[in-house]
Formats: sequence, C-alpha cells, structure tokens
Amino acid sequence: MAEPRFLLGLLQALQLIVEAIGRAKYTPGEDVMIALDPAASEFFVDGQYNLAGQGVKMNSKELLAYYEYLISNYPIISIEDGFHEEDWEAFAEMTKKLGNKIQVMGDDIYVTNPVRLQRGIQENTTNSILIKLNQIGTLSETLDTIQMAHRAGYTTVVSHRSGETEDTTISELVVAINAGQIKTGAPARSERVAKYNQLLRIEEQLGMASIYPGVKCLYNLK
Repeated sequence: MAEPRFLLGLLQALQLIVEAIGRAKYTPGEDVMIALDPAASEFFVDGQYNLAGQGVKMNSKELLAYYEYLISNYPIISIEDGFHEEDWEAFAEMTKKLGNKIQVMGDDIYVTNPVRLQRGIQENTTNSILIKLNQIGTLSETLDTIQMAHRAGYTTVVSHRSGETEDTTISELVVAINAGQIKTGAPARSERVAKYNQLLRIEEQLGMASIYPGVKCLYNLK
C-alpha cells in the first residue's frame, strides 16, 4: 500500500512519537512500542468510517488496509477498538490477518461483559479484551470475564475510566490477575500518578516475585 497522502497528519503524529522515543535514547519497536485506540465507534456514520478531520470516508476493508499499512511502517503492537462496536466481522477479519502480529483489543465491543466476550471467543473476534472494573458492575463479574478471557488465550488490559479518583484498586487488580498491562494514561494528574505509585509500592513489597515481563506479557503473539 502506498503512503496515503490524505492521512499525512496522522502519519506525522506517529513519526513524531517515533522520533521522541529515539531522542529519549530508546529503540522504537524494541524498548518502546505504540498502542492505538482509534475508538472507531465515535467516527462511524451511516455505515462508513468518517475521518472528518481528513475529509475521508472508508469502509471496513479500506480501514483494515490502512491499519495494515500503519503496523508495517511504525512500531505498533496494539490496536483497541479499531472498528465500530457492532462490526464483528471486521474485527474478526483484522484478527485473522494481524492477530499474530499485534494485540487486537476489544473495549466497546465487549464492555467487560461475559456474554459479549463469549460471542467474541466463538467468532475469533479479537485476541485481547480491555477490562474496566465498574463497567459490568461487580468485582465478581469482572473476575469471571477475566477468567473466561484467559481460558481462551486472550490477553487482558486493566483500564481506568473517565472521572477517575485517586483510588488504586485497578493497580492491585492488574497484579492480582497477572495481566501485565494497565491503561491509566500519562502521569500528568494525581489520579493517574497514584496508580503508578501503587504499582511501584507493590513491586517493592513483592521483590523478585514481581518481575515485569515486558513484551512477553503479549503471550499470544508470534
């Protein structure tokens, strides 16, 4: 696929991230990788993906081709909500084509709901699920969903929510379930910093029993 000129703004943003990684003395694709959350349900209009800021509309196949281009040219390891939450076939096609290279993660398509996750497992819709503790309603239901995902070979990523407080429960949950991944934003505000600080405290307490696996936490990729 040739460089899509109509999306140069997006490509320039990714290039800036790659350059920033290098300037920080890290190697893109080895020390630091990129995870995207397009939140595609937000720009799905009348059966098409409307990239209004770029003046472009795409169908599912075209958008998937664009994602393929991105992961071929940038150190992208994970894409969350790449399609509309009810575009199950597009998710499954993405997992079929890219699931051995990247983490194809579902958030809006699953909403931490074991019924929706069961359908995803049966249809090979994704290979990862985002976990939001207050989304399904109870801790026990959340744990049931996590266990179902792990039995199916899915990775799990524990996430914060909008309007977070300084509560650190998700930091403890991500360690308890051995997820290896947390999504809680840049350390820019106290409600986010609190969660990272709790992870540091847990690491200090557990010592050698809490060695972070790095990219090995993506155990279902080849």
